[in-house]
Amino acid sequence: MNKNFRYLYLSLLLFIGIATLVVAIAKVPIVNVNLNSTSDRFTQIEMVISAQGQLLYKIQQKLLNSQQDINNLRGKIEENQHQLIKIFESQKNLYMQFYLLRSNINKINLSNNKINKNIIINKKVNEKTEYNIAVLLAIKSKSKQQFIQAINTFYRFLKIYPNSNYKSNVYYWLGQLNYNNGNKSDAMFYFAKVVKNYPHSQKMAESLYKIGLLMQESGQNDKARIFYKQVIKLYFDKYSARLAEKKLSLL
Repeated sequence: MNKNFRYLYLSLLLFIGIATLVVAIAKVPIVNVNLNSTSDRFTQIEMVISAQGQLLYKIQQKLLNSQQDINNLRGKIEENQHQLIKIFESQKNLYMQFYLLRSNINKINLSNNKINKNIIINKKVNEKTEYNIAVLLAIKSKSKQQFIQAINTFYRFLKIYPNSNYKSNVYYWLGQLNYNNGNKSDAMFYFAKVVKNYPHSQKMAESLYKIGLLMQESGQNDKARIFYKQVIKLYFDKYSARLAEKKLSLL
């Protein structure tokens, strides 16, 4: 396309030059045929030839200048094309890096989701396992040292799993272990936490009964009766209700 443009441009300049030559020739004084002197006629012819030569020289210079301009223009076009190619290559590399980065991010997200799911599953498995171990330890405890060891195990569980679903059960077992160990005030504290904060806990009936038992042992029979009756009324189908009935009958 550039080559055709160059030829068209040169042809146009040549045409203009020829037209200019014709005009210039037309302006050159016509040899006066009436001149008597031969030398005068030669002088006139030399003048015409000289004028034509100068005109041809100017046209040639114009053509050379035009050729130089075309070469410069072609150089700039080639340079621009080279720059465009570099820009396209750079843009292509950026797109490739972007797609690779996005692909890696997606892989990382998938990997993180898998890891998080595994952590959640393992956490739940470990939580249940550690709770069962602590309960087994509490059931087998017979001596003061074993009671303390079991209590510390439940303390550790609460520290690791502060939002555990077994939290109300842990409070109940802490109450029971402290009761077995002779710390009745601490036992009352933990049984009361279950009753106050976890009304739907599966340890609710047992905690109410144990509070009644502690009241009775401290000589507060009237309060003990209230708790025994509440256990019988709310949890009549539980084993704690039958124990409450026996205690109530003796008051």
